[in-house]
Amino acid sequence: MAQIQYLTQIQFDFGAVRLLAQECARVGIQRPLVVTDAGVRAAGVLQPALDALADLPVAIFDQTPPNPTEAAVRAAVQLYREQRCDGLVAVGGGSAIDCAKGIAIAATHEGPLTTYATIEGGSPRITEGVAPLIAVPTTSGTGSEVARGAILIVDDGRKLGFHSWHLMPKAAICDPELTLGLPPPLTAATGMDAIAHCMETFMSSAFNPPADGIALDGLERGWRHIEAATRNGQDREARLNMMSASMQGAMAFQKGLGCVHSLSHSLGGVNPRLHHGTLNAIFLPAVIRFNAGAEAVRKERRLERMAHAMGLSGGADVAEAVRDMGARLGLPSGLAALGVTPQMFDDVIRGAMADHCHKTNPREASREDYLEMLHASM
Repeated sequence: MAQIQYLTQIQFDFGAVRLLAQECARVGIQRPLVVTDAGVRAAGVLQPALDALADLPVAIFDQTPPNPTEAAVRAAVQLYREQRCDGLVAVGGGSAIDCAKGIAIAATHEGPLTTYATIEGGSPRITEGVAPLIAVPTTSGTGSEVARGAILIVDDGRKLGFHSWHLMPKAAICDPELTLGLPPPLTAATGMDAIAHCMETFMSSAFNPPADGIALDGLERGWRHIEAATRNGQDREARLNMMSASMQGAMAFQKGLGCVHSLSHSLGGVNPRLHHGTLNAIFLPAVIRFNAGAEAVRKERRLERMAHAMGLSGGADVAEAVRDMGARLGLPSGLAALGVTPQMFDDVIRGAMADHCHKTNPREASREDYLEMLHASM
């Protein structure tokens, strides 16, 4: 049986961050812990959010790592309790928002984070008692501001997913103005993350027509505007459409993702310094080719429909077009350029086959299939 559920309150416009105090009042947050990272704070992107919260007692945790960890969650929870906070405001990319979701669990639930991981059967253990969260994205990539999940590296080194409708932010404030200064490499990598979400969830065989429509529109917006956003970070139309593509990709991926993400989650756990969006861009062509053989993809002409949204002539062009786009954006050409070696493959495959995204790929991947995808992505 299909479960289709949408979603949360979204404020979307240039200058929307000014509504932050209003949204805190609406959801009952009076003493927020602002979760961000040092880069966002140093770049001045945090300040508009702090200005909007000037009348509230605010604590700030700015030590979110690029791939959020259970150790960072513990440090933030300590500050949350010391400052008697009653809710969270995440300002940053997917790392800050995911870290805040981990804090929302750990500040209100007993035991280590692994207790609540999806693959450990932990989703039902996450209750409505989680700390309320408002998300303010400053990149256009993960869409975590409208997603029910988070990806965190737990103490044993695994990169695990945490999923519950209780983790859905109570409000998402999508202000494209906060992304105007994003550097070109990060614009490209996060933008390809959004495009990967739209494409991979559209290929998934789960039944969710609303998600399919949202994903295709998001793909069209992202594909049409990513190069302009990367070339000229002040292009307001491009920034708005990339933020929409990011939001739409995450609205759609409640349907499920697939091998792109099972591989990137796993490799990101093996080497946490690797950027998730960059890995998605690298893995996407090989996974598209693998998924072309899936019955649902063929029967419902999913490659052809994506090609149409991308302005291509046919479905056979999709994987190559993604590879060419990565090259035009200046992203690494393959895993080897990131220092990945075949010696890592066994660990990556083991993690990929255990990942929550593995089961929602439209075609089941074996160990040998994953190995072929890794070689093709080198």
